[in-house]
Amino acid sequence: MKQTDSIEKTAAALTAGKPVVFPTDTVYGIGVAVGLAKTPQVLYDIKRRDSDKAIPWLVGKKSALSFYGLDVPAYAVAAAEKFWPGPLTLIVKAAANVPEAFRAENGTIALRMPNDPVALALIERVGFPLATSSANFQGKPPAHTFDEVDRELLGLVAAALGDGSPRSGISSTVVDCTGERPMVLRRGSVTEKDLLELA
Repeated sequence: MKQTDSIEKTAAALTAGKPVVFPTDTVYGIGVAVGLAKTPQVLYDIKRRDSDKAIPWLVGKKSALSFYGLDVPAYAVAAAEKFWPGPLTLIVKAAANVPEAFRAENGTIALRMPNDPVALALIERVGFPLATSSANFQGKPPAHTFDEVDRELLGLVAAALGDGSPRSGISSTVVDCTGERPMVLRRGSVTEKDLLELA
């Protein structure tokens, strides 16, 4: 087992704009701090991932939805109030304060507040959202524990924070909130029925 770094070292690496590995409530993630890293390109490079899909953000507060989102519909706000922190990713139109390099091609941003004390502590210490993808090479399974993170990938990041607890392994539900009704793009533990009740 690789020795994990401290939360202080991991936060310092993020503050310097560098990529790190850390746990979330669903899987282990690899991320950079939005606003401190100029672009998320390093995440695509490390993961050997196609760059046609935007990297979702992990945020530390429910209010981040309205802060980084533009014309956020009421049902999206209600969903965040009910299911955040938790495994629900909401795609909304990006506000002007979202750096262009971190937006999807259609001008949207995907936001989620994780239900994980380590991830939330990192976000709070850094003071910015973390653009985060699963900590695995493209085509490989995501890591539920720190020991499952590929050693080659760990060698490509500035810091790697882990603990002894396995993550759920269940991907978050991803919902497009740019229309009149929520549209589920990826099924997870939050169901379409749960969301339609809020619409």
